Amino acid sequence: MIANTPKPPYYAVIFSSVRTKVDHGYAEMTQRMMHLAEKQDGFLGVESAREELGITVSYWTDLESIKKWKQNSEHLIAQNKGRMEWYKHYKTRISKVERDYGFYK
Repeated sequence: MIANTPKPPYYAVIFSSVRTKVDHGYAEMTQRMMHLAEKQDGFLGVESAREELGITVSYWTDLESIKKWKQNSEHLIAQNKGRMEWYKHYKTRISKVERDYGFYK
């Protein structure tokens, strides 16, 4: 599903990852993080695709909201489990969205 974002500017956090073969608790943690993120101030939406390369893009009103999400206690636990068990490697990028457009049928 495409996230319903407001008129720019806003911010995007792009999380690209390659998974390990360990699945123990991954789906549950992913669901919990999505549920928790939705409750955070400044959260606008998320888009995610998972295959060989996983890409999740979350949208935020400002950099302070992103910083608070990164420091959320439950999110810190998920980050640690990701580094220890679920990911071979990952990269996070934060960018300012200056313009967006699309096509809807």
